[in-house]
Amino acid sequence: MELDIKGKVEEIVEKIKEDPALLAEFQKEPIKAIEKVLGIDLPDEKLQPLVAGVKAKLASGEIGDVLDGLKKLF
Repeated sequence: MELDIKGKVEEIVEKIKEDPALLAEFQKEPIKAIEKVLGIDLPDEKLQPLVAGVKAKLASGEIGDVLDGLKKLF
């Protein structure tokens, strides 16, 4: 089974942003949270690229929020 990594990362990030409980679960156990969102059980090594992508996307979103806040100050 071939996953569209970029598409799945976007899907997972949107669901995590909408659900604080899912975000908390992702922070504690990212593999289990992703399996829950996707509804599939894959070996951890197959999900690591998704975990990395979601973490990066969430981090960039947080940085973007901070920058937007700074723009309002100036």
